[in-house]
Amino acid sequence: MLKKETFSAMLLRIACLMMLTQPVLAGVIYTWVDENGVTHYSQQPPGQDHPKTQQLYSEDIEPGKVGYIAPVKNEEPPKMSEPEKSAALIKAQDTKQAEAICENAKHNLDVLTTHTKLTRQAEGNKEPVAMTEEERQAAISENQQRIKLFCDKK
Repeated sequence: MLKKETFSAMLLRIACLMMLTQPVLAGVIYTWVDENGVTHYSQQPPGQDHPKTQQLYSEDIEPGKVGYIAPVKNEEPPKMSEPEKSAALIKAQDTKQAEAICENAKHNLDVLTTHTKLTRQAEGNKEPVAMTEEERQAAISENQQRIKLFCDKK
């Protein structure tokens, strides 16, 4: 019986201590903006040189809700890049030119993928120069882009 009373008394003491510590946890938070435009938050009041100090009470601050509202993705139409815009303009104004660009790109891609030792004309003197593998891969990706832009998807 004595142990039961001791246990009850200990629970009562713990409950009282918990109730007394609640006001200690709640406090005043001071906010101010310094001369550099930086906002400060502190439990200590700033010096006398900050007249626009605001007091926030921690028990009045409600935490923001987390996880209740799913973020909404902004559905914007995809913006066309400059090559896509120019390809659309050429397709709209001159379909024969667009078809010629498409056929030329298909032919060039076929040549670039079937042959590995290729030559190209040098820019200055128009003499044949062997293409490096990097140049060949760049030409392949350029022609694939042209096919994507100018050839109709069927």
